[in-house]
Amino acid sequence: MTKLTNCLDTASIYVGTYAKYNNGSLFGKWLNLSDYSDYNELLSAMYELHKDEQDPEFMLQDYECPILEKLGLLSECYISKDIYDVLEQINDSGHDVEVYEACLDNLGKMDFQSLYEYVNNFYYGEYDSDEDFVQWLYEDDMFNIPNCIVIDWEATARSIMFDYYYFKS
Repeated sequence: MTKLTNCLDTASIYVGTYAKYNNGSLFGKWLNLSDYSDYNELLSAMYELHKDEQDPEFMLQDYECPILEKLGLLSECYISKDIYDVLEQINDSGHDVEVYEACLDNLGKMDFQSLYEYVNNFYYGEYDSDEDFVQWLYEDDMFNIPNCIVIDWEATARSIMFDYYYFKS
């Protein structure tokens, strides 16, 4: 079974059907994605839930974990076969799901592989303040500044964060 982290631990979908909805029923059930090992097992559970219909047209009436929708893996009438692969890659990446969400919020819609590569290439980590981040940039020899120069880290951080880096608190 895929081990999910962060909101992925509680990623869930409320599965109803269009037929029931059109007949005035909101009958369905919350299914936790972490309870199923893959897409096929989840799909089997969805069919089992609505076995009273010959060919149920699933309606995902609600879902928890916004990144799935932002990545186009989930909508009212669609769930991607790749959903478990993506969740596993996020889990194995070592980054919190919030890192991926912040990247999507900043850059806009993109496919998961592009997002994954972007995060791996450009995510610098989590810092207590802008000043700590900018100091890390300089001390990591990114700009090759000699030790004899005194830097106002607060002013430098303000300038750099304003023009070059996305920082979500």
